[in-house]
Amino acid sequence: MIIAGDVGGTKTLLQLLEREGGAAGVVFEARYEDAAHADFAALLGAFLGEARAKGVHAASLDGAVFGVAAPVSGDRVRLTNRDWVIDAAAIASGFGIARVRLVNDFVAAASGIARLGHADLVTLQEGEPDERAPRIVLGSGTGLGIAYLVRNGGSYQVVAGEGGNAGFAPPTPLHAELWQALHARSGHVSVEQVVSGAGLVAIYEFLREQRAEPESAQPDRPGGDDDAAAAISALALEKCDPLASLALDVFIEAYGAAAGDHALALLARGGVFIAGGIAPRIIARLQSGRFMDFFRAKGRFAALMEGIPVHVVMSPKLGLLGAAAIALDMQ
Repeated sequence: MIIAGDVGGTKTLLQLLEREGGAAGVVFEARYEDAAHADFAALLGAFLGEARAKGVHAASLDGAVFGVAAPVSGDRVRLTNRDWVIDAAAIASGFGIARVRLVNDFVAAASGIARLGHADLVTLQEGEPDERAPRIVLGSGTGLGIAYLVRNGGSYQVVAGEGGNAGFAPPTPLHAELWQALHARSGHVSVEQVVSGAGLVAIYEFLREQRAEPESAQPDRPGGDDDAAAAISALALEKCDPLASLALDVFIEAYGAAAGDHALALLARGGVFIAGGIAPRIIARLQSGRFMDFFRAKGRFAALMEGIPVHVVMSPKLGLLGAAAIALDMQ
């Protein structure tokens, strides 16, 4: 038995798998809201307890790989957007797991790309794919995760990155005004402060203060809780609310520009894969063209950008697929 996990700042997905030769079959899977648990150990204990209650008995746990939303440089990690510390040695000892490995959540996501099927992807730009060229996986959710894949012999090697915490480069005058407002508040503006769930809320609040569009007439105007970004998206997509719709457009513009920046920096002709929790929920808006317009808007390199394939990952299990693949390889 092995465990694969995708541990985010808001939710955690876990799988218990049974090895069969070089593959593994899922025998139990569950999704958890992080806020309902004191720490990761409590959440993992609840998962294994539920598995036992359903008749799945993991008498021997050979290994576990957890993709965690944080920079990983050792066996003890603090999540970026939740006050949790995950200690691999303590988890191994406490749950009787032979080996526990922690990786960045987008290292896990990148490791899962090769295991996606055609139905798991929506293509925004076919481009001219080059199987020898680098790939990029990035995705917006609670934060903004990024990882890179570069060819190493006959396969791809995953390279972790924290590009989400690089500086935000405003692509339009309106974005520059947003940058000024955020900078006045925090003294530094990262891409993640704009291209994330919290970023969408910040954009909405900025535009409301600027009276850029009439304020929503909804009785429950989105605030600062975990559901605020989803509420804004719903107002934009389902209610055609002017303020929420403009906020979502600004978010998509920033998202496309950031994805294009990374694609240009790496010349990612192998493909750009947009993952994370937000993209599948707004796929129709991403397909409308604004995302790709800002992706390609790189001045004299605009024609080059047209050759880079861009796909949206629709499967919510990308991180789990990658974590399971790493767990199988480490045995």
